[in-house]
Amino acid sequence: MNKGTLFEKFDWVFLLFVFALATLGIVNLHSASQSVHGFDVWLNQLVWFGLGCVVITAMFFVHYKYFKEFAYVAFGFVILLLIAVLIFGTELNGSRRWLNLGVFSFQPSELMKLGVILFTARYFDDKNQSESWSLAQLFIPSVIVGGGIFLVLLEPDLGTSLVILAIYGTMVLFEKVKLTALLTLVLIGLLTLPFAWNFGLKEYQKDRVVSFLRLDDDAYGNSWQVSQSIIAFGSGRVTGKGHLEGSQIQKGFVPEHENDFVASNWGEEHGFLGMGLMLLLYFLLISWSLRISTYAKDRFAAQIGVGFSAMVFWHATVNLGMVMGLLPVVGLTLPFMSSGGTALMTLMIGVGMVFSVSSRSKVESRG
Repeated sequence: MNKGTLFEKFDWVFLLFVFALATLGIVNLHSASQSVHGFDVWLNQLVWFGLGCVVITAMFFVHYKYFKEFAYVAFGFVILLLIAVLIFGTELNGSRRWLNLGVFSFQPSELMKLGVILFTARYFDDKNQSESWSLAQLFIPSVIVGGGIFLVLLEPDLGTSLVILAIYGTMVLFEKVKLTALLTLVLIGLLTLPFAWNFGLKEYQKDRVVSFLRLDDDAYGNSWQVSQSIIAFGSGRVTGKGHLEGSQIQKGFVPEHENDFVASNWGEEHGFLGMGLMLLLYFLLISWSLRISTYAKDRFAAQIGVGFSAMVFWHATVNLGMVMGLLPVVGLTLPFMSSGGTALMTLMIGVGMVFSVSSRSKVESRG
């Protein structure tokens, strides 16, 4: 690695992608908060983003080896928070997902994403295995991670639990895994689907799946939100209706348009071109994070970049799929675009970890 100060190794390109997406999100929330809310969601998001920038700056000066040292402790602490939320958490709409600390509330399940990234990266780095992983060798980390996912499911929070599983699965796939192990896991997953449907899903979750499969037949029932979202995207056409000019959103036809369905507002107001810009920024952010992983000095650092990339990728993929009617609605936010302090701070902490890796790795372009 070339000599020089940390400032000289600061990854300005990665920062640009983060700021660009966050800016799109704040501008979009300025519009989304005008229709039915008595307060400005975008101002709250701006404050959280500012706090996140402070966190990124602090984490930039911390060597990622300290993240590795406390990875298991961090994972265990999040497990305790998930247990606490099941006992003391605030119940809303039949779910216990929030811990109220008086000054503010937060969602421990969001932190489990970071906990799984740290735990998995540390586990693979400690084993430092060169040959392919067998199913038996993956049993212990899978059971540990599965315990955290189970606690999230108990809240219940199906969307977050699926993303955590996807993050872990992606990090495993970036290791060498035996083909027989992969095929066995796929088979187990298929065999457990009937059990999950009958015993794992709540009635409202089953209704969402049924509504997804019968979208056109239930446009005025459970599929109302998705149907109106699709109309919003279509009405945006190529260039969109303009800021604050989206009729579907501004007239309140799409519920939760500042959270899970925030992309509907962006698509209606900025059209195909605006959606293309947003997708391009996601692609660049994920690609650059993976690029940082390729220059990482060790397995732990590389897996940090992979884990962050997986978190952003699966969040964006599932969210956009559900708001466009391509996937069932599972209640999942869009990274840097949806409102929510805990979700945004989780992303910013992830950004900080990747920055720490980037500043201490060979990230110079090799053209």
